[in-house]
Amino acid sequence: MRKFGLTIKRNQALQSANSYFRGYTRQTLNNNTKRMIHTEKHLKSSDFITDIVIGMSDGLTVPFALAAGLSGAVSSNTIVITAGIAEIVAGCIAMGLGGYLAGKTEQEHYQSELKREYEEVENVPEKEMLEIKEVFAEFGIDDEGQLLLATQLSKDKTKWVNFMMRYELGLEEPNPNRARNSALTIGLAYFVGGLLPLTAYFITSTPHEGLFISTIITIMCLFVFGYFKSKVTGQPPLKGAFKVTAIGLIAAAAAYFVAVGFDRAFH
Repeated sequence: MRKFGLTIKRNQALQSANSYFRGYTRQTLNNNTKRMIHTEKHLKSSDFITDIVIGMSDGLTVPFALAAGLSGAVSSNTIVITAGIAEIVAGCIAMGLGGYLAGKTEQEHYQSELKREYEEVENVPEKEMLEIKEVFAEFGIDDEGQLLLATQLSKDKTKWVNFMMRYELGLEEPNPNRARNSALTIGLAYFVGGLLPLTAYFITSTPHEGLFISTIITIMCLFVFGYFKSKVTGQPPLKGAFKVTAIGLIAAAAAYFVAVGFDRAFH
């Protein structure tokens, strides 16, 4: 009976130990899994964000500054609206064309450098091998490792050239639709940004009333735009919001006082 009792106690102890270690192992695995699951929050589609920032910031600032300047010099909302719409249309075309040309230039530059790199790999492979080693040396790889990596990489000419384009020249292959997308994004962002301050002149009877409402609308839009722009790009949101708002208001104030000054000078 004593042996039987000891056996039961020993089995109970083993079961308790197994339960403990199973729980400990499960908890350890869960903790390790949590540590292994690492979500990296990096900004993607930076070109798209950049185009929106360019178009929206100019759209909110330039037409508003023009309308503010005209409000100090004319007495009719019709003139402000007509000039504002004309500026928005011209601005959309000019900004969109600028984005398109910038995108095409980027593609042409990349293709030009890619062709030159293929020629150098074909005609002076020894020099290109040395350049590969120099790139790896910057990462702290020793001579033996540099030779091994350079030899392996040179077996595939396409990968070799792509490596040199990225790490020697610092060039990434642009999106084939970059020029078109940039033109549309910048143009539409400019149109939306420019139309917002101008809406105040449709619902008021005098330019001064329109300017007052337009200023409120523009301050709100600039603040919200600056906040989300800074948040998306990883900058302090409030600081970015105040900075964008201040820049827009300074531009509008400058245009307003210049227009008032010229109006008084010639009348």
